[in-house]
Amino acid sequence: MVKIFVDTSALFALVNTAEENHISAWDIWNDLIRRGDELITNNYVIVESIALTQNRLGMPVVQKLQTNTISLIQVVWIDEEQHVAALQNVLATNHCNLSLVDCSAFETMRRLGLDTVFTFDPHFAEQGFTVIP
Repeated sequence: MVKIFVDTSALFALVNTAEENHISAWDIWNDLIRRGDELITNNYVIVESIALTQNRLGMPVVQKLQTNTISLIQVVWIDEEQHVAALQNVLATNHCNLSLVDCSAFETMRRLGLDTVFTFDPHFAEQGFTVIP
């Protein structure tokens, strides 16, 4: 069993049938579930995923996201120290497209010793993580 971090881009691709990565996301998701990998995310990713889904696809899809996907993922809660570290990373990089949520995910992964992430966001590879797909 492998521990894999799950990012917003993967969660959104799972529920958005118009997303170009939708079919790929479902194939990967089903493989991860079938293998019994331990899926992990943090509460900032959950907040971002729900807000994005609610805004673009509506509440019925948020319900599906929660019921069919998020409920299968272990959620790690960001504490004050992690929040400060993530915020410092955002400010230090001075990169407009690198969000606080991205940096919180990097921080969570490093703290848990995770090196693999299910994402369609290129920032994770830039940070040296192994990216699925």
